[in-house]
Amino acid sequence: MTVPFVLDRASNTPLHRQIYDRWRTGILGGRFRRGERVPSTRAFADTYGISRVTVSAAYDQLLAEGYFETRVGSGTFVSSELPDDASRPVRVAASAHGAPRKIRLSKYAARLGSIRQMPSSPHPLNLSNVAPDLSRFPFPLWRRLVSRHLKDGLPDIFDHRASPAGHAGLREAIAAYLARARAVRCSPDQVIIVSGSQQALDLCARLLLDPGDASAVEEPGYPGARQLFLAHGATVKLLRVTDAGVSLDGLTAKTRLVHVTPSHQFPIGISMSLARRLELLEWARTHGAVILEDDYDSEYRYSGPPLPAMHGLADGAGVIYIGTFSNVMFRGLWVGYLVVPQELVSTFTTAKWMADRHTPLVEQAALATFLEEGHLERHIRRMRRLYKHRRDVLLDALDRHFGDRAVVRGDAAGLHVTVRFAASLNIRARAERRGVRIAGSDIYYLSKPAPNEFVLGFSAVTDRTIREAVRQLAGTDL
Repeated sequence: MTVPFVLDRASNTPLHRQIYDRWRTGILGGRFRRGERVPSTRAFADTYGISRVTVSAAYDQLLAEGYFETRVGSGTFVSSELPDDASRPVRVAASAHGAPRKIRLSKYAARLGSIRQMPSSPHPLNLSNVAPDLSRFPFPLWRRLVSRHLKDGLPDIFDHRASPAGHAGLREAIAAYLARARAVRCSPDQVIIVSGSQQALDLCARLLLDPGDASAVEEPGYPGARQLFLAHGATVKLLRVTDAGVSLDGLTAKTRLVHVTPSHQFPIGISMSLARRLELLEWARTHGAVILEDDYDSEYRYSGPPLPAMHGLADGAGVIYIGTFSNVMFRGLWVGYLVVPQELVSTFTTAKWMADRHTPLVEQAALATFLEEGHLERHIRRMRRLYKHRRDVLLDALDRHFGDRAVVRGDAAGLHVTVRFAASLNIRARAERRGVRIAGSDIYYLSKPAPNEFVLGFSAVTDRTIREAVRQLAGTDL
């Protein structure tokens, strides 16, 4: 262990005393923990270019006072039982320069103050979790794929000079998968691998918005997009969500960027109609604006044929497609991707390089094989059957206990439903009293939220938990 100390050779204080003081102050101040190994006198002397005799004098004093202890055959350590004065706080001399000035933050940092993060929940009856069921993911297979690429040891997954756009094999596999599953027409070089969809949105905001530019988002909608645009200094127009999808009322010739979730609107859950998609694409084509198509939850559709992605209908309109594997595999993977127009590939690749050089490559290589060998699509088919069953359990429980006092939306796809309960029901109070964790939809609104509306997740909970949670919510009102 190398210990960074400042030793002043010009000081009137002898070096051995300085070494003693630095160690003692560090131990009393908590910098060095009890039982932590101490460098040998030889190693310390070599590091600082001083005599070993000088270091030994300081160490002997520390041993004599009980700050150090030796263990036969092991070396020197910070004592596990410190002397009595170790319990007293160390007095640090006041700075001669006065109180430090407060660090000045940027305007971007100041705009982060209003952002809220979703808390995790320890509740056993938890319907707030909208996530995949980790117990059903084939982790043994995933470990084998990761191990295979580690054993192969090919330079392209260990070299820091890898392309910031991502592993070539994964980009090819994604382009092929999107063509099959989502009717997205793109070449592998249009695919940019990112660390989750949030980084994808951040890159888009950085490259497409200047402070004061106009953007638009769905209302209600994904707060991560709205918060990003505001943090980058853009103005945000709220577009009302109708039964046909997001309304175009409010879009103008000055709107530069629109974020939409057409396949499964978040959080309402409806799918944008074909007519509305074509209308939005024509608006973007006419005004040179960009549509961010966040293809959230497109894999899990339980009724009706899925519409192709807007990207496949673009025909020259500015559409950037955003996808992620977090909802279909596991959240800890955190690998997403962008499909950008050909003329923007170089710019987005450079921006990715500026952000973090590249997303971890071993996971990218394993994911490429996972896609190429068909494991992803088999996993999606299995999970679609399971999630459909759990959705049905939730719908049945809501109908049994609430009837027409609960209006469900967005049940045709995804990992959650949005439920608006009758105004006479104090659902939030019931949930708090009975230990049921539910998430209100208010976080998804920037304007006035819908009353008594909740987002209920069903994907990561058992049938029994779903039924019991709904039964508790239907208990006697307060």
